[in-house]
Amino acid sequence: MKQRMIPVPRLTSFVAVPLALLPCACAGGPSTASIAAQPAFVAERFFAGRLDGTGVLKIAFRAPVRTHVASVGRVAPDGTLILDQHIEQQGKPPRDRQWRIVPLGHGRYTGTLTDASGPVTGEAVGNRLHLAFRMRGGMMVDQWLTLSPDARVAQNRLIVRKLGMTVATLGETIRILP
Repeated sequence: MKQRMIPVPRLTSFVAVPLALLPCACAGGPSTASIAAQPAFVAERFFAGRLDGTGVLKIAFRAPVRTHVASVGRVAPDGTLILDQHIEQQGKPPRDRQWRIVPLGHGRYTGTLTDASGPVTGEAVGNRLHLAFRMRGGMMVDQWLTLSPDARVAQNRLIVRKLGMTVATLGETIRILP
């Protein structure tokens, strides 16, 4: 009796790329171990004034690049935080963007961002602020900002996902300037 061999297809890039990204797809937000009750993260307090952010952006299959963000924030009479940012990213021309964040009370926020394709939502719990929004191209962004004990520095951990898989991360330190 002769056995027939069943051909096994080779992995194509269509299958191999998602499999290669699978370990990244499980990356969640920062550990909850660094959440503290105080100081409370109040976005309109931390982001009012001049800030300086430096970080490293890692996009899948590319070398990490340095980023620099100069921000100026102000609170409008209606309580809206308006944050103007000038972004410099290694290898790209500088660009500007604007956040408009509205406090809803009890640590909740809503707003807009020029880079977003829909609304921004936010929630502060203790010293941590979580922002979420959708970008063009179907990418979802989750951003966790953790305030230092002296309330003068925030660590920013941003994760960009497409189809549930992590495609980019940003680690940034944001400092309040005098």
